[in-house]
Amino acid sequence: MSDILERLADTVEARKGGDADASYVSRLLSRGEDAILKKIGEEATETVMAAKDGDKLRIVGETADLWFHCLIMLAHYGLRPGDVLYELKRREGISGIDEKAARGASPRVEAERK
Repeated sequence: MSDILERLADTVEARKGGDADASYVSRLLSRGEDAILKKIGEEATETVMAAKDGDKLRIVGETADLWFHCLIMLAHYGLRPGDVLYELKRREGISGIDEKAARGASPRVEAERK
């Protein structure tokens, strides 16, 4: 299923610098970091509200919206879904308490920063 994330990320990348009048993704990216982060906050709130209501279809729809906007944020910062999946894989099998205590930047992201 991660292939759908990669395909969506490719679409987001293709829309960088595109016509903001013709593409929602281009428009949001052109508005910059604050607009992207604000949209993620809105989508996260809508996801929480759907969950509080227990509406499974709405939970799925709002989570899809949230994930999509997270893909836009990742693209803005030059990251890909694989970076997040790599981090999740790194954490697999580690106690959440232990992981949080040892938390630092993902080794993959750190390597790319250098």
